[in-house]
Amino acid sequence: MNPETKGVNMFEVTPKALDEIKKYLKEQKHDAVVRITMSIGWGGPSLGLALDEPGKDDEVFDEKGTKFVIEKDIFSQAKPITVDFIDTPQGSGFKL
Repeated sequence: MNPETKGVNMFEVTPKALDEIKKYLKEQKHDAVVRITMSIGWGGPSLGLALDEPGKDDEVFDEKGTKFVIEKDIFSQAKPITVDFIDTPQGSGFKL
């Protein structure tokens, strides 16, 4: 792997987000990895999360035993990426 892409500032998962993801995976009894996705809409590109398996064109990150993958092309366009979990008056959810 390219050392630049493994830098601490290139991909980060906050402790709160990691706790929420681990809790979800345990409840679902699912051992898939978490994929960072990109979609293009009226507001421009946005990142999201999905469960998937790693592919040959993916960057793979291990965050305390939980694997995250993202296509190398998307990662090069979107980095640095921080996965966080926030609580607001409108509700709770992941923020990338």
